[in-house]
Amino acid sequence: MDFIELEERYFINTYKRIPIMIERGEGVYLYDTNGNRYLDFLSGIAVMALGYNHPEVIEAIVKQAKRYIHLSNYYYMEPQIELAEKLVMYANEGAKVFFGNSGSEANEGAIKLARKYFVKKGEKERYKVIGFKNSFHGRTIATLAATWQEKYQKDYIPLMPSFKEALFNDISSVEALIDDEVAAIIVEPIQGEGGIQVADEKFLKALRELCNKYDIILIADEIQAGMGRTGKFFSYEYTDIKPDIVTVAKALGGGLPISAFIAFSKVKDVFTYGDHGSTFGGNPVAAAASIATIDVMEKEGLIEANIEKGELLIKGLQRIKEKYPKKIKDIRGKGLMIGVELYEECKDMVGAFREKGILLNCTHGNVIRLLPPYIIEEEHINTFLNIFEDILK
Repeated sequence: MDFIELEERYFINTYKRIPIMIERGEGVYLYDTNGNRYLDFLSGIAVMALGYNHPEVIEAIVKQAKRYIHLSNYYYMEPQIELAEKLVMYANEGAKVFFGNSGSEANEGAIKLARKYFVKKGEKERYKVIGFKNSFHGRTIATLAATWQEKYQKDYIPLMPSFKEALFNDISSVEALIDDEVAAIIVEPIQGEGGIQVADEKFLKALRELCNKYDIILIADEIQAGMGRTGKFFSYEYTDIKPDIVTVAKALGGGLPISAFIAFSKVKDVFTYGDHGSTFGGNPVAAAASIATIDVMEKEGLIEANIEKGELLIKGLQRIKEKYPKKIKDIRGKGLMIGVELYEECKDMVGAFREKGILLNCTHGNVIRLLPPYIIEEEHINTFLNIFEDILK
């Protein structure tokens, strides 16, 4: 059976598929139906933090599936409560959690919560949201309006008019947009789809100060950078700021769809019965997988180890950059969220890596994005570096 032909016939084609059919995954490797093995340096776009088929995650999924796969959110569910407790422990004692299914849904909920905060205060005119050039917050109609990249927005204009664009790492551009109608600022401490751009510490602190001054809700989008990928549970922890809301997804579910927004002090009790909901949000099987994923990260010290592994990877990339200064423009990132900016587009290089047994992707046109599983070892890093150098030759 030609599955590719069947997909062309039956599937709405919004994804530009890579011409391989994956049969199974094991650890840091994926295997296709032709028997080829690939070292995965993309992790399902930052999702598979523990790689594939981790026994403790599988065990948690099976155990919960035998209890119940789904319940209405009308009922209490132990996995949801336990997971919420874990997230609050990492975020801030006293915070509260709402579960969804995707990063877009988490960001939508965060924006709704910010706007409801002002409605509850009697300030219905506070509804605008400031985002940043080259950001990515989702593909729903509201999160798309906050995603300031033309390629995503161009076919859906006019967008929701309440979203405004500032320049990343430029606090004066934010100040210029602030008025009495601004409710929230949404920022990725590290822009993923925007080419692994890291927010300056001074910039994040200035954002926090502006929000304090004007009573604006600061939303930290940690969908891609959170859950320990950078060596901290949340990437904003590299500064001493605290957002008012933080959103997480991707690596949270160990491969299953689940997301959350975590609300801090002044907004945590804004929503009440009927204000927000999600039929599948916080699915008990996904929540059980999330708990197991975090447990393994803690037990094996994987979050802290990401700092050392990231430094090893960046040092190796810097050595290659010194050999090929006309090929590599910049190397940036934190932990195991790294971007290699080239002087030319990198889509062909992605294919060259695949032919040599490594899966990764190109983002923002000329940035090779590296998001390997947290369980990679030095040997896997060296394999990647050797192949990268071989391709540049």
